[in-house]
Order: sequence, then C-alpha cells, then structure tokens
Amino acid sequence: MGYPSFWGVAGYPISHSLTPRLFEIVGSALGFGGVKAVSLEARSAEEFLEKATELDGDLWISCTSPLKNSVCKKLGIEVLASLEAVNQVRRVAGQWEGVNTDGEGFVIACRHIGLNPEGRTLEIKGGGSTARSIALSWTESGGKLSLIHGRRVLSDGPWMKSIAEKGVVPDVSIDTDSSPGHELDMEDSQMRRLSISYGKSSSYDGFPIVMLTAQHLEAWKALFTPERIDQLPSLEEVLHLLSM
Repeated sequence: MGYPSFWGVAGYPISHSLTPRLFEIVGSALGFGGVKAVSLEARSAEEFLEKATELDGDLWISCTSPLKNSVCKKLGIEVLASLEAVNQVRRVAGQWEGVNTDGEGFVIACRHIGLNPEGRTLEIKGGGSTARSIALSWTESGGKLSLIHGRRVLSDGPWMKSIAEKGVVPDVSIDTDSSPGHELDMEDSQMRRLSISYGKSSSYDGFPIVMLTAQHLEAWKALFTPERIDQLPSLEEVLHLLSM
C-alpha cells in the first residue's frame, strides 16, 4: 500500500498534539514523502466528517477526545463490542477502517518503565473509551483491576473477570477523566500514580508521551502499514527523534 495524501489528528482540543510530528517521524523512517499534515478541530463525528470530506485523497487520522466513540459509530467501524471506540482511522479509496490501540500503547509504555501487568493491580478512575481499552489490554496481559467511578462507570466487558479482591492495594493508578495537560506521575508508599494526558510542556521521556508514541506505533502495525512491521522504527528511536 502507498502512503496517503494527508495524515494527522482530529478532536478537541488538539493544539498541543504531537501526533502530526509522530506521523512525520515514522513516515520518514519508511521513506514516505509529500504527505500533508492536518489538524482537524472537531467536537462531533459530523464535524469531523465534514472537514475530512474537504480533503481529497487518502487520509490517515488519529482520533482523540471527544471523537473516539462517535466516529466509530458514525463510520460503522467494527471493533470489539466491549470497546465501541476507535483512536485510529484511515480512509483509502473512500472506504473507512479503524482500530483502537490505546490499551496496547498503555501496556507497552508500562513495560517500558518497568511496570509489567502480570500479577499487578491497576486502579482505574473513569469509564470512557480509553478506560475500556486499557482495561481490556491490561487484563489480557495478566493484570487485575480496581475500579473507581468517575464521570462514567466502566461498563461490563471481558475485564470484569479480572477484578481484584477487596482490600488489595493497587500497584499503579490512572485517572482517565483527567483533562489534557493535567499531569501526575509520582510514587507514594502504596502505589505509583501515572498520568495518561500531556500538554505542551510535557517531558518527552514522561509516561504520557511514551504511551502516545507506543499506541501510535501500534497503529502503524495494525492499520496503516501492517505489511511493513519489520521496517518500523523502535519506540526508543521515535522517542529520541521526538525530543530533538
């Protein structure tokens, strides 16, 4: 498969997004050229499709809040029923496809910093698309969950078979309801609290950007260029180039 006419990010807010830069870094490593980066501010699936229609040619987009669920439904993209959301979509010859790599990116980022899911308990606050994706990948990787209600309750899914017993102290905690730019990455006497959101001042070796980079690379493997997995740069290589 060739490269698209456009790639970039869609959602709101996105002025802080590093996704267009990630597309450039990975695309350059694969020898892609002449692709125009786009940032599509959209608060609804309808607004996203209106702006996407104005772009003539194939299109690769990373979807962020608040589009993950609505775009999945609007485009009729089939994912696991328990997820009901996408964070990566592509339009090729007018046809849309999509995947969700948030959970895989989170698990890869955790392993990158030495937090392996196996036998460990993750405390999750919130129940949106990112929470569902992380819950699925974490439990599929051998971890347990401790749930905290946020703006939304985590719905039933395969992860409900891996809920930790009451009284178990989590090893790591995340707040999926936190807004972009609100960061927290610290350890106390009981658990490590990780942020999964980033802002313009975020460190390139901090967890949120490691997770962003990891889930972006997973999108190239699963959706954008699955036939060129062996040629993709490593997570460490992309993080190094991103920081330059």
